[in-house]
Amino acid sequence: MKRKMLLAIAAATLAGSALAASPAVTHGDVAKGKVIAEQVCAACHGADGNSVASANPSLAGQHAKYLESQLKAFKSGERKNPIMLGMASSLSDADMKNVAEYFSEQKLKPRQANDKALLPAGQKLYKAGNPVTRVPACMACHGAAGKGYPAQYPALGSQHAAYIVKQLNDFKAGTDRKNPIMADVAMRMSDADMKAVAEYISGLR
Repeated sequence: MKRKMLLAIAAATLAGSALAASPAVTHGDVAKGKVIAEQVCAACHGADGNSVASANPSLAGQHAKYLESQLKAFKSGERKNPIMLGMASSLSDADMKNVAEYFSEQKLKPRQANDKALLPAGQKLYKAGNPVTRVPACMACHGAAGKGYPAQYPALGSQHAAYIVKQLNDFKAGTDRKNPIMADVAMRMSDADMKAVAEYISGLR
């Protein structure tokens, strides 16, 4: 019994040491991020992260870790976009963390679907997928309300439908965006599938 108690104390001590040694989670500086957003990002994404152009994604409310990872992907060329390469190349790692934190704290403006006739088909795909073509339910990774999960899966709700369609086609082509999971999903989707699910996503909140 005494030996078991000593082992338990030792294990607890080691666990405590490991936690103490692990780096603390750091957050970006929102005030500094706001300056970058206004000077670098506002023209395309809006100063508050709510884009008015359907070709440019809204960034407000997006997960900070996800935004930071995408900026790094643009800068490294892993994600190919000439405009974003130019923007991201001027940012340091700290800048990326700061601007990502700023946008994550902005309020996303809700959007309505443009073509409501496509909503039933889009909802079915998003919530249940298509077992015939083996398209999985989008909500499995992006959540029922399209809020996603930090760092791994982006929030999609209230995003421009046209932007969602463009990203699905990029995943399908495998040129501008490389993601094995999304490439496999997009390959199984028709143009009609993409349009329908994009319309449904744009109305999520």
